[in-house]
Parts: sequence; structure tokens; C-alpha cells
Amino acid sequence: MSLSVPQLFDLGLRVVMLLFAVIIHEVAHGYVAWRFGDPTARFAGRLTLNPLPHIDPVGTILVPGLLLLSGSGVIFGWAKPVPVNPMNFRNLRAGELAVSAAGPVSNLALAVLFAALLHLGGSNLGLAKLAYYGVSINLFLALFNLVPIPPLDGSHLVSALLPYRLARLYGHLEPFGFILILVLFYTGVMSLLLMPPYIFLRRLLLGF
Repeated sequence: MSLSVPQLFDLGLRVVMLLFAVIIHEVAHGYVAWRFGDPTARFAGRLTLNPLPHIDPVGTILVPGLLLLSGSGVIFGWAKPVPVNPMNFRNLRAGELAVSAAGPVSNLALAVLFAALLHLGGSNLGLAKLAYYGVSINLFLALFNLVPIPPLDGSHLVSALLPYRLARLYGHLEPFGFILILVLFYTGVMSLLLMPPYIFLRRLLLGF
């Protein structure tokens, strides 16, 4: 497959933005956990923007690579999850809620910042493309991670709000979560769930 220079440039922007988005997502989890009393991610060297400690062979390399090679219009992936020990939290329930929300909230904040950059960037095409991918990739990551299927962040938010017995039952879904996510993507159900809020937020931020 031969790519032109503009296509390679476009591809590079998307890869860089995805890597930046997933790293910020995981650092946000680790930083908030630290603020709530759990230094596990900090001691593991994961509160860093250096991509090397965050690379997951499947989520950061294989999945995005296959999507790009397939010509898919969607580029998606994830970083290695930061280690968190909730038993260190000063307030267990508040800590679990805050840490779980930190990743998606960080991506939503990045989407807002890149939307502002796009509106202020004028006629610089490279900057406009970078900002557009910053909005679209971060919005998709935030919404996807809010889906309440283990091990996604949305499931941890739901679990933190449930009574203990129900949370334990809900946690039994985790071994099957990845399979369920793949089924939802394959059947198109995930798109039906994610695209309406994605389009709404993108139009809200970008105007189109």
C-alpha cells in the first residue's frame, strides 16, 4: 500500500493524537488515585508523559495498526492501565468514583481545548487537522470508556454506586467484558450507542 506525503502526514497526526489521548487518560487515573491516597501509579513510574511505560502491545500498537491498514475511518486504541490499589484511598467510594471518572473527564477536557485551538488557529491547515483529530479522538475515547461494561471506566463508576452485593455480582461480568465489547462493535450496536452523543458533542464543539 503506497501512501502520498499528505496521507502520511495525516496518518502521523492521527497516531500522535491517539497516543497522546490514551496517555493523558491513564495519567489522569493515576494522578487522581495519588491525590486520594494511593501512590501505586506514582511508584510504578506511570505519572509521566513518556509514552514508553504506557505502551500496551495490543491496545497501543496492534489494534490501531490493524485499523489503519484496513483503511477504517476510525482509529482507536488504549494504553496499559495504570495500577491502582483502592484500599489506599482515604475515602473508598469517593476515590473509586473520582479515579474512574478521571480518564473520560480528561479526554473531554482535551476535546474542549482542541476545539478552542481549532477556532483560534485561523487558516493553518496542519494545526486545523491536529485540532480536529484532537476533538474527534478524545470525544470517542471519553464516550467509549463511559460504556458500563467491565473493564471500562463506566463499569467502575456503576460499581462504585451500587450496594456491595450488587457490585460483586456486576463484577462477575468482567471475564466476558472484552468479548461483549467485540460483539457490540461487530453487530453495530456500539455505533448505535456512541454515535448520537458523539455527533451531538462534536457539533457542539466544532459547529459541524
